[in-house]
Amino acid sequence: MAASYAKDMPAGFVNRVERVAVIGASGQMGEHIIKALIKAGKHTVTALTRHDSRNSVPSGCRTVPVDYSNESSVITALKDQQFLIITLPATATPDVHSKIVQAAAKAGIKHIMPNVFSLDNSNEALMKEAPLSGDPENMLAEIEAAGCSWTSMICSLWYEYSLAMGPIWFGFDFGSKKLTLYDDGTTKINVTTWEQCARAVAALLSLKMLPDDENDKNPTMNTWRNKPLVISSFLISQVDMFESWKRVSGDKDSDWTIEKVPSKERYQEGMEAMKKAQDPLSARMGAAQASFVRTFFPNGGGDYESTRGLDNEKLGLPQEDLDERTAVAKAMVDEEYPAKVFAKLAQGS
Repeated sequence: MAASYAKDMPAGFVNRVERVAVIGASGQMGEHIIKALIKAGKHTVTALTRHDSRNSVPSGCRTVPVDYSNESSVITALKDQQFLIITLPATATPDVHSKIVQAAAKAGIKHIMPNVFSLDNSNEALMKEAPLSGDPENMLAEIEAAGCSWTSMICSLWYEYSLAMGPIWFGFDFGSKKLTLYDDGTTKINVTTWEQCARAVAALLSLKMLPDDENDKNPTMNTWRNKPLVISSFLISQVDMFESWKRVSGDKDSDWTIEKVPSKERYQEGMEAMKKAQDPLSARMGAAQASFVRTFFPNGGGDYESTRGLDNEKLGLPQEDLDERTAVAKAMVDEEYPAKVFAKLAQGS
């Protein structure tokens, strides 16, 4: 049995993580995590990148190119690392994550943060009925079977991204200035910003690994061993988002067309679109519509803050300003961010 306290560890034990590896450093989540870790200034951060990648990674981290089709290449890159963070694009196949986990275990890594940034995994109906949820339970079980421990993250939907991306996500069609409210638009769900997710990771890795002794009641990394970090930025409804948008943009109600659609009806439309799709991108758009609107079902599990609480305070996370984050989403819309994402998805990257 592993030691429960630092005092029981062998001489020379250092009760903190010093070396962190990140896979997916140039992606949406990975880039923010690396920036937060570098800002914390407590770790040597290594970014594993594809050997043929032209993407840039944040400055301040060590970069190691690897061939993900060659297990020995990945193992060599992960040698002497203490903690691995996996962030993968939505188009990555499940076997990619599995191969990385196996290589990490062979490299001697003991703790992994998997590519599980999810809805509330304690709500079985939500996880089963949201087609983009994937199979996080199997991913976590695979990590344990490999002899490693894990810490995942429950953060629900990414706020700025989901707001900016268009009507399939939070119902906002900014080009046409049309808002589709699910039911009456007042169901509140938890949402989280990329920055808050990244701060949570940096806060976790800044903690001691183990309590000093039985009298040490402070949170440690071991607090979340084989458990999720449960965090959130806001508990808000579509109406709350729209009010924030109007404050930020200067728009008025009269500038927008607003329709109300039963959430279950819109969910079924998404599921049908997914099943009848003739190509992978169309199938994914149908799955996205169904998954996002499913989160807004009344009492459907989108609000996990009220049922299981949050780890924000334990991690020292700040209270964010809604309008500031909505302004970020507006900038993304103005810069045509959604079109760039769709172009990458169409290319399969």
